[in-house]
Amino acid sequence: MSAPGLLAAGRAQIQRDLRLVWRRRGDALQPVLFAVMVIALFPLALGGEHEQLARIAPGVLWVAILLAGLLTLDVLFRSDVDDGSLEQLLLSPAPLAWLIAMRVLVHWAVTALPLLLLTPVFAELLFLPGRLLTPLMLSLALGTPLLSLIGAMVAALTVGIRRSGILLAVLALPLYVPVLVFGAGAVVAADQGLSSWIGAIYLLAAGLVLALVLAPLAAATALRIALS
Repeated sequence: MSAPGLLAAGRAQIQRDLRLVWRRRGDALQPVLFAVMVIALFPLALGGEHEQLARIAPGVLWVAILLAGLLTLDVLFRSDVDDGSLEQLLLSPAPLAWLIAMRVLVHWAVTALPLLLLTPVFAELLFLPGRLLTPLMLSLALGTPLLSLIGAMVAALTVGIRRSGILLAVLALPLYVPVLVFGAGAVVAADQGLSSWIGAIYLLAAGLVLALVLAPLAAATALRIALS
């Protein structure tokens, strides 16, 4: 298919997914509300001790955003299977991997992007030093789409299993751990004045590039197997 055809198919897929998100906008707000509640509870639990909050802030922010994205993975392809539209995607002249990439883009924009925009507010709430905001934003900007791509592969693998929420979490979390380690570790290294935090950012960028190429293809293969 030509590039204009791919762009048209991708645009149509994004518009369809955004309409579905709007119809279920209450569900779409759950990840954001979950992350906000988790982050807001830490100052209450620790008594507002500035130094302690600042020390754990990178890990808290990363874990909250990671778990918020995990909440919506089970429904990433579930509705398509339930209403039969997944078969229509398979019959589409556009490559299935391309359509999945557009679905992942919408998932990231709905679940992670609002949290990314709210990160400066969360950082202030947890008394994160201002000099660490740039490493934190860079790590989240690269890490959150990587998490969405990894999650799409796992969701595609478990789409044929009813009530697969726990299984999906068990499969996804070990794959999320390296992203979490490098993402939060980059901020911790920057806090310690180590130049190695740039290396962690580069690794996240390399992982994202690799996942952009391989994750949609792997998810498409898993979906075809699930429907065969």
